[in-house]
Amino acid sequence: MSSSNPSSRTYKINVPCTSANIGPGFDVCGIALSKSLSLKVTIPSNPSDQPSLPTIKYTGLDSENVPLSPYKNLLTRVALYVLRSHGINTFPDGVTIEAHNEIPFGRGLGSSGAAVIAGVLLGDLLGNLNLSRGRLLDFALMVERHPDNVTAALMGGFVGSYLRELSPEDMSAASIPLAEVLPEYPPDAGPDWGKNPPLPPNGIGHYVRFGWAKEIKAIAVSPRFELATAKARGVLPDSYTRKDLIFNLQRLAVLTTALARSPPDPDLIYDAMGDRVHQPYRMTLIPGLPKILTELTPTSHPGLLGICLSGAGPTILALATHNFDSIAAEIERIFKSEGVEVDWSLLEVDERGSTVEEV
Repeated sequence: MSSSNPSSRTYKINVPCTSANIGPGFDVCGIALSKSLSLKVTIPSNPSDQPSLPTIKYTGLDSENVPLSPYKNLLTRVALYVLRSHGINTFPDGVTIEAHNEIPFGRGLGSSGAAVIAGVLLGDLLGNLNLSRGRLLDFALMVERHPDNVTAALMGGFVGSYLRELSPEDMSAASIPLAEVLPEYPPDAGPDWGKNPPLPPNGIGHYVRFGWAKEIKAIAVSPRFELATAKARGVLPDSYTRKDLIFNLQRLAVLTTALARSPPDPDLIYDAMGDRVHQPYRMTLIPGLPKILTELTPTSHPGLLGICLSGAGPTILALATHNFDSIAAEIERIFKSEGVEVDWSLLEVDERGSTVEEV
């Protein structure tokens, strides 16, 4: 359907939320889920010769916390990075961006990763660049240095990803401080500020899509407090025992196949979602987590397949085939016994990933 206003064209960018790690897959696995960040982007067909900054409107969850200046907003800063990396120094004239967000900030559901992917897709759209999915991922990984969330958000489904071992020259480019990739624009920033940004090497990230059994849904239970990823990473040790690494590797090798099999095997998946790399160290940050990980089982709650932290937390992700309400109610009860209020929702796996469509 074409835009009702012939003097402009309108597009919709949709980026799903994500859950990373999925038990033993720390910094490896991610799942795209059915909450999203969506942008309605209107581009004048006959812009004036005088460039102007986009107008940004933001609705939905946490919208009051989002800066609307294009030099401060993460979406437009990432888009400008993509544009300037292709010799386009300014936004097209007269662009309006209406963002609607369903992803809670700081809860472990990939809100920042979704914003980065949306910004990369916005830059690709505004510059008419037609970048490949692999190249879009390169730009995202220059901003969001861990591949699990952004890869799942872009590609959709259940994915495993890793960062390629780079040549010394590419390594130096990929490890440029984020402040140089996305500079903090001063209040008086003009069109010449932040030109010639560092370009991403080709093929930084590689990924594979795993199968996902159609019966499996995800219950996301989100405590009503934020947990900064930096804080959650700060409690992790610098090294691990061989025993703990083998524990995770064994379970991850089983889990990626087990989640694709229909019908799912609850006991196999429950055991395979065990973790000794990040969840034990984050117990102190999330009241109720130890009880939740030990007291709910496929035996006590039929339909349950496994429970894990979603990303760095504090959201709990429970995979299940049925009995969703009672599983969520028990997790909610444990949180309430610790004085923590929660919100929960039942999510499907988003197999499409990010989309850009003219409307």
